[in-house]
Amino acid sequence: MRILVVEDEAKVARALQEGLERHQYEVVVARTGEEGFYLVSSEEFELVILDLMLPGRDGLQVLSTLRKRGLVTPVLILTARDAIEDRVQGLDKGADDYLVKPFAFPELLARIRALLRRGRTQQVALRLRLADLEMDLAPRRVRRGGKDVECTAREFELLEYLLRHKEQVVSREMLAREVWKETSRATPLDNVIDVHMARLRRKIDERSDRKLIHTIRGVGFVLREEQ
Repeated sequence: MRILVVEDEAKVARALQEGLERHQYEVVVARTGEEGFYLVSSEEFELVILDLMLPGRDGLQVLSTLRKRGLVTPVLILTARDAIEDRVQGLDKGADDYLVKPFAFPELLARIRALLRRGRTQQVALRLRLADLEMDLAPRRVRRGGKDVECTAREFELLEYLLRHKEQVVSREMLAREVWKETSRATPLDNVIDVHMARLRRKIDERSDRKLIHTIRGVGFVLREEQ
């Protein structure tokens, strides 16, 4: 489990890192809000421990921006600010938990375990799968057979719709309405849907013996694993 600790006090950061590593967590330390923001945006962590009083961009600014960008990673605020107003503001900005310094390390560990359990539940809800095809919605990643599949924004939306309706036949009218957001369907849009579906089919099925995207003649398409 990788944990990012964003803490500018060297003594506190070192104590957190050493304590968490003794419990088999992999810990990365950032000393500023900017560094923490960069690391969360570019690497994967199961949990972020975030101080509020940081040089440059403070913790609340970092947290608010990350949540607006779709970050779902659990965030535990660890700070000396103990006023009720500070707790409320931190939680409203997107924190999952709030612990005031000084703290008992066993309590910190218990809160971390609880957040990691909750985080795994959220990640499952944000992951769609059929056979060896996987879609992670938060980082917008698609994999087939463990290998990344590069999709355009429209292809991603199309595949997400198919995965949410796997084993069900979806018509071009449904795709036009739900993916393209068109209320009145015209023949040219049918052609556009067919072109996007053909491109998506090549990316998903071309390198696999098991085809997942199937055309139902005269009706539409279905995403399913053939028996």
